[in-house]
Amino acid sequence: MSELINNSDRRKHILKGLLLKIHQGIDPEKVKAELVEVLKQVPYGELVEVEQQLIEEGLPPEEIRKFCDVHSLVLEGNIDLSGARSIPPGHPVDTFIQENKELLKVVDMAAELLDQVKKMQETDNPAPLVLKLLSAFNSLLDVDKHYQRKEYLLFPFLEKAGITGPPTVMWGRHDEIRNLLKGCVEVLRTGGLTPADILSAFDLLFNPALQGVEDMIKKEEEILFPMSLDHLTDQNWWDVYQQTLPIGFCLYDPQMEWKPAGMEETTGDTSQIHGNSIQLPSGSFTAAELMAILNTLPVDITFVDKYDKVKYFSQGAYRIFTRSRSIISRDVRLCHPPASVHIVEKIIDDFKSGKASHAPFWIQMQGKFIYIEYYALRDENGEYLGTLEVSQDLTGYRKLEGEQRIVSYK
Repeated sequence: MSELINNSDRRKHILKGLLLKIHQGIDPEKVKAELVEVLKQVPYGELVEVEQQLIEEGLPPEEIRKFCDVHSLVLEGNIDLSGARSIPPGHPVDTFIQENKELLKVVDMAAELLDQVKKMQETDNPAPLVLKLLSAFNSLLDVDKHYQRKEYLLFPFLEKAGITGPPTVMWGRHDEIRNLLKGCVEVLRTGGLTPADILSAFDLLFNPALQGVEDMIKKEEEILFPMSLDHLTDQNWWDVYQQTLPIGFCLYDPQMEWKPAGMEETTGDTSQIHGNSIQLPSGSFTAAELMAILNTLPVDITFVDKYDKVKYFSQGAYRIFTRSRSIISRDVRLCHPPASVHIVEKIIDDFKSGKASHAPFWIQMQGKFIYIEYYALRDENGEYLGTLEVSQDLTGYRKLEGEQRIVSYK
């Protein structure tokens, strides 16, 4: 038996079989008993590999996500974390874990409040408890920032390492938890709730929401974070760290800064041109791709540089005002009727002085509602770079009502 347990390939084969049994409807408790008997403990990396294999072999991520809670039941307490790397204070993973501690405090508080509601008589007034519950679930909604940092900062690095299954499954579970928490808040905002009203939503919303947050924390700390520490480099984590602040933190304000040895902060203009590729801080494209993007945007764009010369205009299907290439490098004042030149000059003067950075206008033209905006372009030091004119036909948008959530091609 020890030979079987110590053989990684055999262990993963058995683990895959056990997970497939769950999907076939076999009692999870029986599967758990078999798992404990045969495998004792599963290294976290092997669980990731097995779920990735199941997806690659055709099991939809949605199917794995559907049984995510059952997987947690089976694997709880049976995942070996002995090989996980240590986490320095201030590291992105340390911040995630500290946030989890605060989330668990709120989960416990909400669960205790719900227990108090269960003990109430139908004639009791639950309003004071409802206010406390609303505060707790509003706090839990802050987990959205925690999840966003995983989705937009951490998952891309895992996907580059070839780990696509677990992030896909986890992202879908994030959405489910967010929707459950929003549903809890909507119920609690309803006036005149009775204890029975609250309890009627317990199994449908409140308990699944709290359980979802708690289970996700276990998955993060037992699987996601150890796996990420194994696959991401210090440079990857440094990139995550530097992009964390714009998204924000969840119920926790980091007390320590973190910076791996040899890393420099990414500041200033990091744009470069390599051959036909234009590299910007948030990505890159070729000149042809950039031209296609600008001409596909459903707006009419004209750029005037800091010397008041017209330098560029888009040539897409949404052009509203006639432009010809003869205006390139021409003074912008000469491109407007004399009656409106004073308006152009005021906008440019105010943009240059810093008095303003945005000037909107809207007009009726040939039966269409045209929205025109001028934006001051500035570098990271606030220095004026020029003015961007953006015009668009909003006639059709103003007629929209309700929602459209299914694909419809025009």
